[in-house]
Amino acid sequence: MKITDVKTWVVGNPPPGAGGRYFIFVKLTTDGNVVGYGEAYNATFDPHLTARLIEDCAARYLVGRDPHDIETFFRNAYSSGFSQRPDVTMMGCVSALEMACWDIIGKEAGKPVYKLLGGQVHEVLRTYTYLYPKTGSVVPAEIEGKNVYNDPDMAAACALEYLKEGFNAVKFDPAGPYTIYDGHQPRLIDIDLSERMVKAVREAVGTKADILFGTHGQFTASGALRMARALEKYDPLWFEEPVPPDMPEVMAQVARGTSIPISTGERLTTKWEFARVIEHRAASILQPDLGRSGGILETKKIAAMAEAFHIQIAPHCYCGPIVAAANIQLAVTLPNFLILEAIKQFDGFHETLLNKKIEWQDGHVIPSKEPGLGVELNEAVCDAHPWTGSQLHLGMVPEPVRG
Repeated sequence: MKITDVKTWVVGNPPPGAGGRYFIFVKLTTDGNVVGYGEAYNATFDPHLTARLIEDCAARYLVGRDPHDIETFFRNAYSSGFSQRPDVTMMGCVSALEMACWDIIGKEAGKPVYKLLGGQVHEVLRTYTYLYPKTGSVVPAEIEGKNVYNDPDMAAACALEYLKEGFNAVKFDPAGPYTIYDGHQPRLIDIDLSERMVKAVREAVGTKADILFGTHGQFTASGALRMARALEKYDPLWFEEPVPPDMPEVMAQVARGTSIPISTGERLTTKWEFARVIEHRAASILQPDLGRSGGILETKKIAAMAEAFHIQIAPHCYCGPIVAAANIQLAVTLPNFLILEAIKQFDGFHETLLNKKIEWQDGHVIPSKEPGLGVELNEAVCDAHPWTGSQLHLGMVPEPVRG
């Protein structure tokens, strides 16, 4: 079996845009006409450039080769151009291509990928969602500048709606701006709002749901600890990425100084970057995104390292449904799995992009028993929604925070 063809799409994500502005997909085809799909979680350059990079990587290291040879592909790409170091752009490309290879491998074997990675540990997977404003909700999307991200009452009401749907964990990030100059000290108004938001949601959900407190590497270690002290009494499940991701030694200072579990990982790639987090005991929950981390096998290795240190895995997914499907295939196999990020119930445009929706029930994903990743991309929908914008998937405020 050999890879013979590569096709990419950059798909615009229509409003409300849950999961980002666009998704980057790839399709690999073999000489036996077996198809595999992948997705890159890559935001550093124009996505059409990323699509070209994916095609270039595939042409160099996959076309004409057997998709089963995952280790050889990874080492070739990891060492490309005499680099041999974690490279977030290359690993976004590798991740997309690698999961497409696994999709092919599973289909060729007639088994879901998880059966080829050690088998099924979990029958269902617990999920959480952001407090996305809901269509048809009794909670308005916005009133005079107030929304679920800055108004405690609206956040609490929205959390209750998700609780009624079946979720027992919700996430939000009211901690203030994140900028290209972070980390910074939180402003008193940011600490105050964060505490009032968490307090309102805790009072609304009681012990029926975990609260996941999201940040985006905004703070210095001392600033993160100031924020953590205000939140500890409400017992969040985690405090996410309290400081920038480039110095796990600094994040370890936060982990040692608070009772709230620290989580991190969406901006990290390869076992080497995650190993530094583990070495410094900087987090007790890792959040690799399989569209960036190096793919399914690389993240299986990351999870195995974490397991040896009693660290749990909560796959990140602020992207499209192919990364979601890869996350599911891996999470099913992990003894140290904690919880899976869902984009609501994987409905809306995520559902439209697939020929068959990811199955979700009572707060949990039901893993597919279909071969490969268990989903098929609707190529006609991809063709009909090209991304034509100039913005990147995510961004940061370009000015410093001023107190």
